Amino acid sequence: MIGTATTIAAAAAAVAASCRWNWWRPKVSGLAALMYHKIGDYPPGSKLKKLWVTEEDFRSQMLWLKDHGWTTMTFRGLRDAELGKAPMPEKPCLVTFDDGYANNYELAYPILSGLGLKGNIFLVFDTVGRHNAWHDPASESWLRMVTWDQVEEMQKSGVVEFGSHTVSHRNLASISLDDVSWELRESKLRLEDKLGREMVGFAYPYGAGAFVPEVRERAREAGYRYDFSIKQGLNPLPWAPESGPLKRLLIRGDDDMFDFDLNMTRGRARF
Repeated sequence: MIGTATTIAAAAAAVAASCRWNWWRPKVSGLAALMYHKIGDYPPGSKLKKLWVTEEDFRSQMLWLKDHGWTTMTFRGLRDAELGKAPMPEKPCLVTFDDGYANNYELAYPILSGLGLKGNIFLVFDTVGRHNAWHDPASESWLRMVTWDQVEEMQKSGVVEFGSHTVSHRNLASISLDDVSWELRESKLRLEDKLGREMVGFAYPYGAGAFVPEVRERAREAGYRYDFSIKQGLNPLPWAPESGPLKRLLIRGDDDMFDFDLNMTRGRARF
């Protein structure tokens, strides 16, 4: 009876683990695009804890990438590889940050620089040097965003490249198509004028509109090469815009290194 009970308990534990984690999925390969938001400790009372990754966890995750042979790239580096101007790495990875919080500069940038890695930040143009004004402070207090001086420093270093996250972080699936076009075109033009380089990467705020054909058509018309969704998974290579927006791997604040490994090897850590 004891043996039977032990077997049943072990089976139940295995079922529970299968429901929580995706270790049983087959391994996959392709372009990995990691999605981060805020680096550091979440503020007291935050209802958005999963969007905060501690400095220690972020460093451990970046070390994991190095130790497991992943090559971090900028958008421009990826484009050069697509065009045959540089070899495509065996395991290419984009480390991306949505919104452009000050903690990306204060905590993530030094880690990337110190480890010889690359990152990419999607900026909300109107909030650079200010705070995340689109955000409801009832769920979390407003946060400082990167300044233009910090953006310039990171760009000059070659460690970080920037992309667009619209002018004001509006939900593109809930506004008129004329307004969608304005947000997409205007943010690209303003960023290019400010930074003196082409904006090839764009991420949909909230992920909204990425799979709405009319919205995505506006993103393509605006001239972005890479548009990023929040759909979980790795991207088969070679990638073409016609295959749909790029998937990303949301890195949650409550992920451990087992979760991180599953994201990178299975394309999903949990349901």
